[in-house]
Amino acid sequence: MTQCSHVSDCFFVSGLCSFGRTHAHTRSRLPNSVTMTVHVEDATARRELEGLARAHGLDVFGEGARLRRTSSRFCLTVEHGDYNGTELFGVGTDRFIWVAYKPNDSGRARIVSHNFPADGLIEFDLGKVPAPLSSSISESWARFPYGVDYVLRKEGFPVEQGYDAVVYGNIPGGGMSRSASLSVNLVLCMLDLNNHPLATSTDCKEQFRIVELSQQVENEYIGSPCGQLDQIMILFARAGQGTHYRPADRSIEYVELGAGATDFAIVSLDTGTLRPGLEKSTYRVRRAECDEVVALTGASCGIKALADIKTEETLGKVVAALPSDRPGLAKRAQYIFEAQQRFSEMLAAWRAGDIESVGRIFRLDGIGLRDLYEISGPELESMVDIARTVPGVLGERMLGGGDKGASGAIVRSDAVEDLQKAVDTGYPRSHPDFARDYALHVCRVVDGVAMLDPM
Repeated sequence: MTQCSHVSDCFFVSGLCSFGRTHAHTRSRLPNSVTMTVHVEDATARRELEGLARAHGLDVFGEGARLRRTSSRFCLTVEHGDYNGTELFGVGTDRFIWVAYKPNDSGRARIVSHNFPADGLIEFDLGKVPAPLSSSISESWARFPYGVDYVLRKEGFPVEQGYDAVVYGNIPGGGMSRSASLSVNLVLCMLDLNNHPLATSTDCKEQFRIVELSQQVENEYIGSPCGQLDQIMILFARAGQGTHYRPADRSIEYVELGAGATDFAIVSLDTGTLRPGLEKSTYRVRRAECDEVVALTGASCGIKALADIKTEETLGKVVAALPSDRPGLAKRAQYIFEAQQRFSEMLAAWRAGDIESVGRIFRLDGIGLRDLYEISGPELESMVDIARTVPGVLGERMLGGGDKGASGAIVRSDAVEDLQKAVDTGYPRSHPDFARDYALHVCRVVDGVAMLDPM
């Protein structure tokens, strides 16, 4: 098993796709399409952060200043498996949150986000934040820095050092784990500011404490019922490799893509829709249903989580024990069972460089999410339906929490432009209200956390 670490200062090769041969151009010229070169986007982020800091009189420059970047994620399988106890497999992708920060002597936090200008400068005395789940901040991004202060203090971590900070991000609004990336980044920033060794630990077991703290920010303070998939896939992501998480022993294994793999791209299909937080979405309902299945059948069927349904026989017992007037409960159990059955096949295909099979399994998971888990949405499925018509698209499905946001696709590199053209033609016709807002993000597989040169 490969040792894991969440700190890196590398930059990554440019090119159209994550794997295989690189291409001469580094940015697509197609409308509504973005293919990024990481160091170019770092430079853009620096400019935006600097301008934001100067506009609000914040000192994030010079001696003592730091700059941390956290990635987005792309789950290859099992989406919605984390809170059901399954193994997970995914990658970090090159859409990011950047936070520039520096200690101050005021005992206060002063922080502003480029992405939420209406909220302006957020200022508060450390330890004096609104109560968890407060309605007064339910629509403000400020609940994230408030939540980090609250959770760290509650868990006994030192939170004494005031700071100035500016935040900039380019992660789409749903499906690529923007909130988890922000939470992980801010938790690490606060630990670092207070000189806690956890901020720089490379021990996997210790790093899971960061996962837990980041999840607590969303669960306890914000009220989002998220699991740990997003935080794990971001914190432990490594450039060019898949991340395999085993919940039984909380271990991470990095999985190399097999030699000879078809040259392919990972593409996020951003529908242009805005998804409310998980606390306001179908995600909360599905998670409660899964918990209910276990509560109703656990004792009689010998399961503590849906991941414990490992055989057709056990699935049959669980379904038989559920109320017949609520067929949705059986569907949720069936999705998790079937996705788990495909998990080892997905890992084997990745290791063998069999991208066609990776795409096929990704597609099957999507059909299960649509028909059995019933957590997709019309815009997400429009993107999926369009992508499925394009030769060279190997697999496609919705991403993330569901309802709105982004779908994803695994695409042969020579088919990316055809996919773009198909989306440009079909999606605005199906959803004219989002004709100006949708985008294709052609992503590369990157490290999840990086410390960059300060500004």
